[in-house]
Amino acid sequence: MICTRRRFLEQSSSAAAVAAVWGCGSEPGVDSEAPQENQAAETPLGPRRTLAEPGPMVPPVPAVLLTINGAEGDPAEISVLWTFVVNGDPPQIGVSAGTEHLARQLLEQHHEFVLNVPTAQFIEAFDTIDMNSSRVADKFALSGLTRGRAVAVDAPTVEEAPIHCECRTIASLEVPPMRKLFIAEVIATTILDGAVDSSGRLIVPNVPFFGMTAGSGEHYTMGARVGNIGMTVGRTDIKY
Repeated sequence: MICTRRRFLEQSSSAAAVAAVWGCGSEPGVDSEAPQENQAAETPLGPRRTLAEPGPMVPPVPAVLLTINGAEGDPAEISVLWTFVVNGDPPQIGVSAGTEHLARQLLEQHHEFVLNVPTAQFIEAFDTIDMNSSRVADKFALSGLTRGRAVAVDAPTVEEAPIHCECRTIASLEVPPMRKLFIAEVIATTILDGAVDSSGRLIVPNVPFFGMTAGSGEHYTMGARVGNIGMTVGRTDIKY
């Protein structure tokens, strides 16, 4: 029987599974309370401290440009939004938009959009769009990027991006105090020749993707491959 990677956690309690993975289960008689704020705590990796200001500090996540039709009479919009995978099968993806994002209003209006995955070659165009969100009407003209058309949804694309995920919104959620999550189904995916193998599996070293880091505000390329999902159980078939 082939198990999904999620089924391992279902076979026992969540706490026991996490303890098994990280080796952090509490021993009998050991106080498991968290250390006081800013007090150094010894761990297998060394001292750990609590930051004065909490933040969503995570390693680089893919940098993505969202493209969507503008309001009537307005040009198409390009926005930089936080993006995350919701599910692999069915293919679902999410974006987070603040009240300051023009894209939020357009997502509520149109429900169809494209997530364009750019390469490091266009980092300046990416940052130009990010730093001029809702301030400049025609961001294609501002950034010098080329507008294309999606194949399955009514939305524009960034032709310089090797990956286009064409999406249709299926749910949304208000997140106080100022953001809204949009969950979408991926209707179609188009990708540059050479970026995938014959089975449709992404070949990351062939394309210089880059990511945004929450915690330093810096961009990094993906770097060297260090493993794959399922490697500890001898699996190489998991893509999502």
